[in-house]
Amino acid sequence: MSKAKIALVTGGSRGLGENMAINMAQKGLNILLTYQSNKEEADKTVREVEKLGQKAYALQLDVAESKTFDAFVDEVKNVLESHFGSATLDYLVNNAGIGINSPITETTEQDFDTLVNIHFKGAFFLTQKLLPIMADGGGIVNVSSGLARFSFPGYSVYGSMKAAIETLTRYQAKELGSRQIRSNVVAPGAIETDFGGGTNKNDEDKRTVIANFTALGRVGIPSDIGGVVAFLCTDDAKWVNAQRIEVSGGMMV
Repeated sequence: MSKAKIALVTGGSRGLGENMAINMAQKGLNILLTYQSNKEEADKTVREVEKLGQKAYALQLDVAESKTFDAFVDEVKNVLESHFGSATLDYLVNNAGIGINSPITETTEQDFDTLVNIHFKGAFFLTQKLLPIMADGGGIVNVSSGLARFSFPGYSVYGSMKAAIETLTRYQAKELGSRQIRSNVVAPGAIETDFGGGTNKNDEDKRTVIANFTALGRVGIPSDIGGVVAFLCTDDAKWVNAQRIEVSGGMMV
């Protein structure tokens, strides 16, 4: 019996990240997930993965604080050995993120820096730091947004950072191809989670607007996304590389 592969999911304690972790576990992957502050939610996700017969472990990480990444990688190495019996990761999912809705005229430098640090700098350098312990033949999945393709007022910095991640994905695919490491990007549309204040879940007027913009006529749910990410972390996707996959139900088409 082949050894189960291991995926690290940042922001894997709730919302999209939780659903990604569960879907990957259903496909036979062991899960290492990160959380920023809510250990209780992270432990719940760990238990859900374990119910599916897979191993799981949660580590605290603030992806905005790149100076902590060296210590985090040391933690990952220790957990891989002690909990998973492995020296390497197979897949990395750069999912952690926040949303700040602010018009260009009102965006502060602090908000700008926060979004850059989380959505671009953090993903760039965390990947860089983890590459030495990633197995050849594995993969990276970066999480973007439909807002990198279409525009809604207030998301200029967020959307720009997601566009940067999409470009970075292609460079990763090019530079890591010699190690047979694939890199792809998944771009969700509007999903009903707590992200950005939870308006996609709780604001009925906004939900109606989104549904009218979407070919399939509804707001997305986390389970619309997790299975696509899980697919990219399997051998079924071994020839999918440097691709942007939008999972939005056909928003703004």
